[in-house]
Amino acid sequence: MRGLFLAVFALLIVAGDSGRYAPQLIANASSVLTSLHQRLDSLQVESGGFALDGEDANSELQHAAQSSSSSAALHNTNHNPEYDALALLWIAAEQGSENAQARLLNEFERAHAANFPSTNFIDEATATYFLEKLVNLENADAAWLLYQILGEEGASKRFMRLAALGEVAEAQLAFAMSTDSPEKREKWLVRAASQNYLPAQAALADWYLLHGQQQLAKPLLAATATLDMQSAFKYARLLWDEGEFSEAKQHFSFAAKKGHLQAEKALEAISLYTPYSVEQAMKKAPLANWRSEGECLQRVQPFATSLATIMRAHSLYNSFNDDSRLQNLSICLAPPIWLKHDILNCDPDYKNAGVLGCDITPLANIAKKQKFSHAVVVAEQGKANVQNGVMYLDISDAYSVFVHELAHFAGFADEYPIGKGMANRLCDEDGISDFAPPNLIVDSEYWYAPHETVENWLEIDPATIIARAKTCTVLGEKSYKPSRRITFMEHHDSGVIPPLYLVLWQQQLKKQNTQRPISMNFFQAFHNSGNQKEAAHWLAEYEAFTGGK
Repeated sequence: MRGLFLAVFALLIVAGDSGRYAPQLIANASSVLTSLHQRLDSLQVESGGFALDGEDANSELQHAAQSSSSSAALHNTNHNPEYDALALLWIAAEQGSENAQARLLNEFERAHAANFPSTNFIDEATATYFLEKLVNLENADAAWLLYQILGEEGASKRFMRLAALGEVAEAQLAFAMSTDSPEKREKWLVRAASQNYLPAQAALADWYLLHGQQQLAKPLLAATATLDMQSAFKYARLLWDEGEFSEAKQHFSFAAKKGHLQAEKALEAISLYTPYSVEQAMKKAPLANWRSEGECLQRVQPFATSLATIMRAHSLYNSFNDDSRLQNLSICLAPPIWLKHDILNCDPDYKNAGVLGCDITPLANIAKKQKFSHAVVVAEQGKANVQNGVMYLDISDAYSVFVHELAHFAGFADEYPIGKGMANRLCDEDGISDFAPPNLIVDSEYWYAPHETVENWLEIDPATIIARAKTCTVLGEKSYKPSRRITFMEHHDSGVIPPLYLVLWQQQLKKQNTQRPISMNFFQAFHNSGNQKEAAHWLAEYEAFTGGK
């Protein structure tokens, strides 16, 4: 606070100098400040055409002070001419000198950038004092610097807004990101980006991408792609989706060299996979290397329809092969097949069911050749689920979601509270006996149901503890699971697969009559579309898989 007192005192001292020529005031002040900076950090600062040497400037400041009614104060042993210099700059600024305002700002920006070191005569209080005075002159840069110094909590939003209105690009970006109004956010992002401010251009491009306006994002990303690895990656993805493969690879390579991990993964996927039509997939896709029938009781084929989804599918494939927990299960996962974007018609609200789904009939001929029993479709967006031998995931789903859904292929039930519709079918003695999930039982009149499930748990591990599950909570009914722990069927990201569950999983894989392979999905789809020849083929496939005939 001593610095602030001296600054205010100096302003009062030199107030009588207010009628002097503004350029001379600036020159006198600049000479003193330049001399100071030379002593502190040996940096050379241009002082302008009216500069005096330090000794003459100090003499001039003394002369200015002596012409005021408070001249005696300058002879105080605590007097510091640097504060007088700030005061002279302020007087010139008040007279309308933009150069004086700019020099003041330069001093305060310098001190702020150095975190107001003790070796500098400008402390935070002094900077705040003069910046508030500059704000009153509607200096937008001063408002922005004051906002930065005081911080989001200590500063008035007025400073940010004033700086934004004054075309300070940094303030316009900050103001855009501080508002919850979509209209205002876009308006200020546009204004900041129009000044060729790189962070604002990148933020506006993200805004357009978020709202599906790729064509508006494209020129912004093109402008920043050679400067920013994230923009380069996003621009490359847009180019790839538009078929500009060669240029897209160049930008992926640029981003990868800068250390962008997703760009590296994109290049890896491009090198390993090729997007196929159905006919091309029939001819060119490598045949899955299914092992003996006993080793591959479920033969799972992943599919992707874009660069983003093949990257995700490839990551899931690698994670599964590296997952030691599942290595003894009779599940085989083939490398993913990349289909062209127009092959599968997918919808995040498929048939108004509120979950991701696709018309999977185009996969039927590929299934005949590849001989897979189950499929995974990775789409851009939608809620993960399993429907009759087809797992649907989106690009945001983690590997743990894949494992959770993979257990559904084997008939495991969710252990979190399920919806009312499914609960009505599962959460009573008759319903649960029809589904017979390996990990869930409910109360019955005499004990638990199905009692065979409980007996199986205890036969595998006599020390099994039967604990409450949350599955049937929506109906107020009690359900139970064979573990006290929160398992991967309650919270997929917990990662807990108890040893008993792995034994149950392998048992289920051997009970193929309890599973719903993709052949049932194909049968239903072709039957409903009136293609009875294909429907008959897939019904026969289903019965062969489950042992129905």
